[in-house]
Amino acid sequence: MRKLFKDYEVRQYVVQVIFSVTFAFSCTMFELIIFEILGVLNSSSRYFHWKLNLCVILLILVFMVPFYIGYFVVSNIRLLHRQKLLFACVLWLTFMYFFWKLGDPFPILSPKHGILSIEQLISRVGVIGVTLMALLSGFGAVNCPYTYMSYFLRNVTDADILALERRLLQTMDMIISKKKRIAVAHRTMFQRGEVHNKPTGFWGMIKSVTTSVSGSENLSLIQQEVDALEELSRQLFLETADLHATKERIEYSKTFQGKYFNFLGYFFSIYCVWKIFMATINIVFDRVGKTDPVTRGIEITVNYLGIQFDVKFWSQHISFILVGIIIVTSIRGLLITLTKFFYAISSSKSSNVIVLLLAQIMGMYFVSSVLLIRMSMPLEYRTIITEVLGELQFNFYHRWFDVIFLVSALSSILFLYLAHKQAPEKHMAL
Repeated sequence: MRKLFKDYEVRQYVVQVIFSVTFAFSCTMFELIIFEILGVLNSSSRYFHWKLNLCVILLILVFMVPFYIGYFVVSNIRLLHRQKLLFACVLWLTFMYFFWKLGDPFPILSPKHGILSIEQLISRVGVIGVTLMALLSGFGAVNCPYTYMSYFLRNVTDADILALERRLLQTMDMIISKKKRIAVAHRTMFQRGEVHNKPTGFWGMIKSVTTSVSGSENLSLIQQEVDALEELSRQLFLETADLHATKERIEYSKTFQGKYFNFLGYFFSIYCVWKIFMATINIVFDRVGKTDPVTRGIEITVNYLGIQFDVKFWSQHISFILVGIIIVTSIRGLLITLTKFFYAISSSKSSNVIVLLLAQIMGMYFVSSVLLIRMSMPLEYRTIITEVLGELQFNFYHRWFDVIFLVSALSSILFLYLAHKQAPEKHMAL
């Protein structure tokens, strides 16, 4: 809590507990996935902990967090203070209605399950979480190479920065001189008594209009020029800061670490193209992989090279490493994103609501991660996870992920292309 929310005071102890418990149980699910691969604990014990973990996190995500979000939203409205518990219940019931209706358009569940079964809850949480994951993954797959690769950096020189800074200083000097003229005019009017001793009556109004109309027009004109120059100075300042940041990135790209990240950018760009291609193939041919990618990759390599290789043994260890990397990067990436989001929009009044919203997003994200990571595991390690999650339509979630990922990635490519193309044009205009 000190690390994530150090700039804002989260006073409510219940908010801290909910966020901490959600984070703890989310991480415990990933720990249980690793236990499945390594064979830690008995299978009955792992099954019990899976069931307990899912029940607790679904109770938090569906019942506790939405209720407290409604409660703290109502608490910030003065008119509803006396009946805040009642209105919080109304908001929670509204959430439950839309949450339940969410499952109607999607083929996510076998019809034989009861209303209060765990499958009913996890299937709906999975739709929201998979959508969120696909949006973030699609943007990240495009933004990562765009950020890391030096190919996309603008060519910025010290002369460009100095020229822009000179324009910014000239603009600031013009603003100061015009504000001085306005101040001098106001002081002159004050000394003449035109401010406090304004003539009254009909003839006084006619006299004031005929004598000082030119001066008022000049002042309003100068004020309009000041406003325009201040807007220009803001744009010049932002452009100067952007040029400085780009220059620092160019210098950084020449270092060993910068060259390493540049190589990663090329690697991720190839991965992005491959991922978009595979998502398109999966959507067009309605295809879902039956074998995990590690085992499939090892089998193709072994058959191609024609060597003796224990596929089962090595697929276990490589799957463990791969799933570990996915887990660490997922937790780290989500926490960084949530922290930036919190700093951007939080305030002293809304901090409790924002923390609870982050807990809700985090819990749904991690629950849906389990649904998707299941496909990255060899078949023998999926048994308990499949039993615990129930008879969900797992193929639907993978197809839905591919659809949203493709839309997100293509939208991100278009957005970054337009932003990259507009940047030099904006610089030339300024």
